[in-house]
Amino acid sequence: MKYTSLGKTGLGVSNLSLGTMAFGRWIDEKASIEILDAALDAGINVIDTANFYGKGQDESFKYGTGESEEIIGRNLKGRRDKVVLATKVGLPMGQDINDFGLSRFHIMREVEGSLKRLQTDYIDLYQVHRFDNETPLEETLSALSDLVKQGKVRYIGCSNYAAWQMAKAGGISNLLGLESFVSSQSQYNLLSRELENEVVPFCLSESMGLLVYSPMARGMLSGKYKSRHELPEDSRAARGEQLIQNYFTDENFERVEQYKKLAEEHDVNLSQFSLSWILNQPAVTSAIVGASKLHHVTDAVQISDWAWTQELQKQVASI
Repeated sequence: MKYTSLGKTGLGVSNLSLGTMAFGRWIDEKASIEILDAALDAGINVIDTANFYGKGQDESFKYGTGESEEIIGRNLKGRRDKVVLATKVGLPMGQDINDFGLSRFHIMREVEGSLKRLQTDYIDLYQVHRFDNETPLEETLSALSDLVKQGKVRYIGCSNYAAWQMAKAGGISNLLGLESFVSSQSQYNLLSRELENEVVPFCLSESMGLLVYSPMARGMLSGKYKSRHELPEDSRAARGEQLIQNYFTDENFERVEQYKKLAEEHDVNLSQFSLSWILNQPAVTSAIVGASKLHHVTDAVQISDWAWTQELQKQVASI
C-alpha cells in the first residue's frame, strides 16, 4: 500500500480508499464488516461514505436513509482514530424543501445526523456531494468553516464539481478567510476521461487532492458485461443501476476487449489493470474501491503498488 498527503494538507492517506455505497443497500451488515475488516487489515485507511447511501437510493423517490454510515459507526469502535473517515452532504434526505442542498440549515442538521450514525465526535473529511445552484457558495463555505472551528469536521472537500466551481470556491475562501476545499471527488476511469480536460489540470495546478470514484466504470471494466443484452444476475445493471447504461456502447465494448488482452499479458485481471491505470495517473491521490464482495478489496490491494512503464502507458493511450 502506498500513502501520500491529501492535497496541501499533512493528512496521510492510502492510495486506495474503501467505498461503502453497497453497505446496507446491496449487502448486509455481516458482508459489510468482512469487507471493512479486510480493507483496514490491508492498510487502507480511508473510508468513504455519505449520508445518502442506503436502501432509500432504490426507492422511486431517491433519498438517503443512512444505513452505510450506521454500519460503519457500529463497527469502527476501538479503531476510529486509525482511519480517515469521509462522508458527504447535499443529496436528498427526504422530500421537504430543506431536506437537500447546501444551505446552512441543511448542512448543520445533516452533520449531526452523520455524527450520530457514525458514532463519532468528528468527521475527518466532510464533502459536499454536488454543486448547489440555489445556495450561494459563501453560505456553504461559511457553514463548513464553522464546523471546522467547532471541531466537528477536520477538512472539507467537494464532489462532482467542475474546475470553474472549485476555482470560484477557492477565491471566495481566500477573500473571506474561510476554509478551503482540500480535495475533489470525481468519476474517472479508462472509459470516462472528461476530467482530463479541466479538473485534472486544476487539481495539479492548485495541489488539490483528487479522490476517484467509479474506477471500474460501474463494473463495465470488470469485463462481466459482454453486451447490453447480457446482464449477469448479480450485477449492478441487473439490479437496475441506470448509470451504467451510459457505458453500454459498441465502442466501449470493443475497448474493453483490448484492455482485457493487455491485462492478460501482464497476468492480472481486467479490474486490476483498470484500477492500476488510475493509480498511475499523477493527479490521483486515491482510488475509491466500491466493494460489495471481499475479492474487490483483495484484488485491489494486490496491485496497489504496481508502477507502470512509459511503454504500457503509451499502449493504453493508443486504444
